[in-house]
Amino acid sequence: MHGTTIYYHGTRAGLAPGDLLEPGRRSNYGSRRTSRYIYLSATLEAAIWGAELAVGEAPARVYIVEPTGPIEDDPNLTNKRYPGNPTRSYRSAHPLRVVGEVHGWIGHPPARLEQMRAHIASLGAEADPIED
Repeated sequence: MHGTTIYYHGTRAGLAPGDLLEPGRRSNYGSRRTSRYIYLSATLEAAIWGAELAVGEAPARVYIVEPTGPIEDDPNLTNKRYPGNPTRSYRSAHPLRVVGEVHGWIGHPPARLEQMRAHIASLGAEADPIED
């Protein structure tokens, strides 16, 4: 359906192969409103950021996922903040199936992570995902 591209999703949820990640959860950013989309990336780096910035105290995890329906460029990053789609970030209104978990990934240094959290907090509602 989506070729041989490997897709990732970063989260703090404990999942197993075959589990579904579904739209309709609260966003990790901005006003934390419920999102109509689930997000994925074809880069491990973007998924690591997603895992590290996810709300909660559970361990940050990165999963390999398979879209169950169409995906589109994530408008939160594509052209709005970065020309094109350099982070290869996408979204879908359909669930993502967990295929496996990525182990041994290296997170960002604590100071860099705090800088990113502060930046996102400074955006306020502007950090809300685009839902059009």
